[in-house]
Amino acid sequence: MMGHQKTVQDQLFYSFHLDDHVPQSHLLRAIDRVLDFSDLPSQLAGHYSHTGRPSVPPELMIRILIIGYCYGIRSERRLCEEVHLNLAYRWFCRIGLEDPVPEHSTFSKNRHGRFRESGIFRWLFESVVQRCMDAGLVQGEGFAVDASLIAANANAQQSVPGDELGEAWKGVSANRSRAVREYLEALDEAAPEESAPKRISLTDPQSRWIAMRGNPAIFAYSTNYLVDIAKGIILDVEATPAYRPAEVESTRRMIERVERQHALKPQRLIGDTAYGAAPMLAWLVEKKGIAPHVPVWDKSERNDGTFSRKDFVWEAELDAYRCPAGHPLRSDWRSFRKPRTRVTQEETIIYRSSQSHCQDCSSKPQCCPNTPIRKIARSVHETARDVARQLASTQEYQRSYRERKKVEILFAHLKRILRLDRLRLRGLSGATDEFTLAATAQNLRRLAKFVAQSAPTPGEGVPI
Repeated sequence: MMGHQKTVQDQLFYSFHLDDHVPQSHLLRAIDRVLDFSDLPSQLAGHYSHTGRPSVPPELMIRILIIGYCYGIRSERRLCEEVHLNLAYRWFCRIGLEDPVPEHSTFSKNRHGRFRESGIFRWLFESVVQRCMDAGLVQGEGFAVDASLIAANANAQQSVPGDELGEAWKGVSANRSRAVREYLEALDEAAPEESAPKRISLTDPQSRWIAMRGNPAIFAYSTNYLVDIAKGIILDVEATPAYRPAEVESTRRMIERVERQHALKPQRLIGDTAYGAAPMLAWLVEKKGIAPHVPVWDKSERNDGTFSRKDFVWEAELDAYRCPAGHPLRSDWRSFRKPRTRVTQEETIIYRSSQSHCQDCSSKPQCCPNTPIRKIARSVHETARDVARQLASTQEYQRSYRERKKVEILFAHLKRILRLDRLRLRGLSGATDEFTLAATAQNLRRLAKFVAQSAPTPGEGVPI
């Protein structure tokens, strides 16, 4: 017999507890165990008034933001709707069934105001990193660094060539957005670039116009991760324009910040060839004492059949190279009244052979067939480059090469699971907020999984 749903209310009062309807194995339960907001009021004390009506509790807004970044809910309007409907979200935010959910506009006002001014997102990230360290998820022996492109919230049609920015700027100067104001303020402090960008966005000028192989060009930012390779914990994150020198420079700041904040300095740093430039290697080896498990950026190899630089022997005691025919290449064939450093703008020293040696040499067709003499540019940081080359032949380096995938896994998780493949906020400060919150969510998920495994609770486990 077919049954029918009753439409008459059987009970007038119900006994309902949110805690009874959230599974013990739910991810938010595990995250709630590792979160600590006891210091939050002191961090924001100077940014709230002591008079007037009570504001929305900042802990509530941060909890809602954590839900959004943990579950890839990109829209703040939709995020508030999901918190209104989802019982687990209400439980995590300490909102009862009859309590209202904050308006989505509240997030924008606080994100661009007191939250950004107080650096509360950085404080939250650092506190989660410390919790990961206390739980034993960070060893500090090896760090890996890498960057990934995230599309900016900028339309390619609203852009101009870099050398035409002055004329185009007149049309938007009367009503400048926050991202434009930040760009103009940063111009006074930024170091001059070698050349103007190919294109500049009029809505988000701090983003960079870049094209990856096989993909169309876009305006983008780079999220830079410094990761402890033991458990894949993100120790630091920094947003930069999608510009390779800026990404490499951010590595120095992240390593120094982790050393200052958490007293951690790795024995080895793992990275790809982009981090193998001579100044970066010299900074790692000579200043920080970190073994660079990084391929050396080297373009000295020749493919035309002539001798490459590796065919010349370096003689440190004579400060000279020795060619395959046994003749020296020196940087000081001539003497000057005023001593010269002989260091070029590219931080190299040019070593030259003698024309008298080359003109009668039988190896000249293989050495310098089109020039009277042979020249070799040696970096002033060549000692650090040699250290990196020697490390590349060790078994530890091969292990590091395999471990570098842990950073790439985090980027794949960021874009596919957390759905952060395009920014919503504009400007470098907006990208910083989004990347910091996303990295915090990734660390929280790993920490929650570890805590759930260490202290088993009824259920099937925590989904990560």
